Amino acid sequence: MSLGLEPPQLLKKCLYYAGRKFDFEVNRLRLPNKVEGDWECIRHPGGAMAIPITPEGKLVLVRQYRFAVQGRLLEFPAGTIETTEDAFTTIQREIEEETGYSAKEWTNLGKFPLAPGYSDEYIYAFLATELEKLEIPPKQDDDEDIEVVLMTPEEFEKAVISGEGVDAKSIAGYFMAKPFLNQ
Repeated sequence: MSLGLEPPQLLKKCLYYAGRKFDFEVNRLRLPNKVEGDWECIRHPGGAMAIPITPEGKLVLVRQYRFAVQGRLLEFPAGTIETTEDAFTTIQREIEEETGYSAKEWTNLGKFPLAPGYSDEYIYAFLATELEKLEIPPKQDDDEDIEVVLMTPEEFEKAVISGEGVDAKSIAGYFMAKPFLNQ
């Protein structure tokens, strides 16, 4: 079975909303298996994330307030890809804004769909190494409530297993980076 693109046939546009970070639509579709129905989809430009690791082997994460879950999640730095940027430019900016670090070495880890049941968003993951703490970090976005957290890989894995509130993109990105962490 192929995992390539198989676009559905658009039968009717039903609802469309253009938001600040993403769009939302409900469309009448005919799927490749010929089933017809109405499907909701969040249209998102994509995101970029970094798995930053200090020269001492600590992972750099953020504890960030997320209104949708009404609490704070442990995450790797990430951000939405702006229309004027590519994924790499986005994550270079975001790592500085969110953590106050910059990286000299970057490894492209690939991309993955974040929530394909209702969104077309892909996350582009990068390993960021040879980190340097910025003397004067850029100002964080006004709507961000972020605390920088340093953890060993073992501490991060324990946080994931214990259900401490680690988001899915960070778990996926970490396991994409894990083969590179012991080099």
